[in-house]
Amino acid sequence: MTLFRLFYEFFFIGLVSFGGGLATVPFLRELSARTEWFTLAELADMIAVAEATPGAIGVNMASYAGFRVYGPPGVAAATLGIVAPSIIVILVIARALTKFRENRFVSGAFWGLRPASCAMICSVGLGLIREALLTPSLDIKAAALLALLIPAALKTKLHPLALIVFAAAAGVVFKM
Repeated sequence: MTLFRLFYEFFFIGLVSFGGGLATVPFLRELSARTEWFTLAELADMIAVAEATPGAIGVNMASYAGFRVYGPPGVAAATLGIVAPSIIVILVIARALTKFRENRFVSGAFWGLRPASCAMICSVGLGLIREALLTPSLDIKAAALLALLIPAALKTKLHPLALIVFAAAAGVVFKM
């Protein structure tokens, strides 16, 4: 039953999370609260691992969550669940996409979905920052690293991989 539920939950997330992999984060936060399969701290770890590994972030997070809940079979169930809606939708609308996209109602819906996706991602991002800053284990070095990384991520043209490598190296140095 757990494998079916993993598939179902991630199928739903894949079906309704418009805007890319990070748009799955609010749904994962809600899933965490509802099922207690993972904590918010573990969700933050999921995001970090998903961002640091190759592949689609939503798929990586689903795979990680599936592993946490049910090991390798959980990976398969969650991963298939999150990608199945996209595959089905692409197969159904592939031929008519151009005509479908030019419809004023559809075009308007996509126009409205972009800011909604951004708002959901920002909401979760701010929540994770709040969680990171209020964590009892956060020390002055971690707070300094966070203060350094936020402007670096926002204002520099550094490749995201450079930020990930820098943060991982700083974590190794500071935690020793």
